[in-house]
Amino acid sequence: MHGPTPPPPLPTEKLRFAMPPMHESVEDERRHRKERLAGALRLFGRYGFEDGVSSHITARDPEFSDCFWVNPFGMPFKHVTVSDLVLANQEGQVIEGGHHVNQAAFTVHAQVHAARPDVVAVVHCHSVHGRALAALGDLLDPITQESCAFYEDHALYDAYTGVTADAEEGRRIAAALGSGKALVLRNHGLLTVGDSVDAAAWWFLSMERSSQVQLTARAAGRPVLIGHDLAVTTREQLGGDLVAWINYQPLWQDISRAEPDLLS
Repeated sequence: MHGPTPPPPLPTEKLRFAMPPMHESVEDERRHRKERLAGALRLFGRYGFEDGVSSHITARDPEFSDCFWVNPFGMPFKHVTVSDLVLANQEGQVIEGGHHVNQAAFTVHAQVHAARPDVVAVVHCHSVHGRALAALGDLLDPITQESCAFYEDHALYDAYTGVTADAEEGRRIAAALGSGKALVLRNHGLLTVGDSVDAAAWWFLSMERSSQVQLTARAAGRPVLIGHDLAVTTREQLGGDLVAWINYQPLWQDISRAEPDLLS
């Protein structure tokens, strides 16, 4: 016997699927970027990426393209709200907000933003596995689906010059990044970029996890590399900022629902 006939599939236009929003005004877009920035900082606080005052996320202002929203210096990531965020110009001078910014970190971010007008957000944090990969001076190998998203789309900045607020050093870092989505800063950590806060944050999370997988796999044996053609195909499928944005949405839903005070 056959069971009851199932209902026909719903028309695809009735199915919900998140896509990046369209903004009716620059004010709406600014608010959106600031909300996502505060949310990403909260998430990174959960993941333990903060490590004192050395980690930062910046988001380009949609109207004043040479100014960037950033987390306030010395404030715990887990406490940041939209109203706490600071707006600084290309020179790191605060033009809105009541807190300082970390000049050394901001100089690097500002130079990356200047070199990459396509980039909305830049992420640099001192995460554990990212720093371990950086200490080896290694890039990510194509050993998993996730790491293939970075295949031939990230680079190594093969120098360490200590803590610096030198704009020239920032320009060298931006040049090493080139047109890629991510950079391993030798003996330092990871840096990622994206055309949205969501994408840049997702790339950092994915890069940190991929670093952990690579280090773990190497400790256990010799990882099997995915071949060049398949790695390129996988990157073309999964390595775009839209895919990163989509992957990030469950995390945004989680943090914004669990901690709605971040929007204040």
